[in-house]
Order: sequence, then C-alpha cells, then structure tokens
Amino acid sequence: MTRTIRIIAVPPGEAPDWVREKWVGLELPLAASHPRAIAAFTTGLRPSSRNLLAALWNFFTGKGRIATGYAVEAAAAIEILERSSPEAARWWRDNVPFMFRPKECLLFATHVCKVV
Repeated sequence: MTRTIRIIAVPPGEAPDWVREKWVGLELPLAASHPRAIAAFTTGLRPSSRNLLAALWNFFTGKGRIATGYAVEAAAAIEILERSSPEAARWWRDNVPFMFRPKECLLFATHVCKVV
C-alpha cells in the first residue's frame, strides 16, 4: 500500500510563490524507495547541482543543506499538480525539465505535510 501525504501549507523552495502555493491541498504518493520522512542533502533546482562532483562541491562549500521531508517522485507529483493547476505544472516543465527523469524526487518539508 502506497502511503500518501497531503500538503497543508506552502512548501519552502526555489519555485515562485504562486507555483508553491498550488501544492496546498494536494495528496501525493510517497516515493516507493522512501515510504517515510527522510533527511537528505539537497542542492535545490539548479541543473548544475545534479551530478556527484557538483553535489560534493556544494556540500563542502555550504551551498547545499540537509533537509527533512517526504520524497515524492517528481513526475507523479507534477502530473497530480497538472489536474488542479496546469499553469503551475507548466512552470515545472519549462524551468526544471530534468526533474522528469526517472526516479527524480521532490522533497516536501515535514512541517508542510500530513500523512494520510
């Protein structure tokens, strides 16, 4: 059984406020590889931070951070977002297309989620 979360507050992040606001109220399935809250090193939405060498550089230079949250496969989450806000889903497709690769995840902070 896949666990889901409901977004109950605007999540923090690099997307514009109006895009992040559109997540509120949505129910999203947790990534099968992470069925509970996790602590993860995050580097944000910059495509240059998506490889191991860049991640290490970001770690040692303080550009990344450890965040606690719930992992949701990005493509599945944005598909759900599309149903309620096509314009917000389009922002994701236009601005961070690499998030649609298999197994890419979005991390929603624990304080903006409720497990349902």
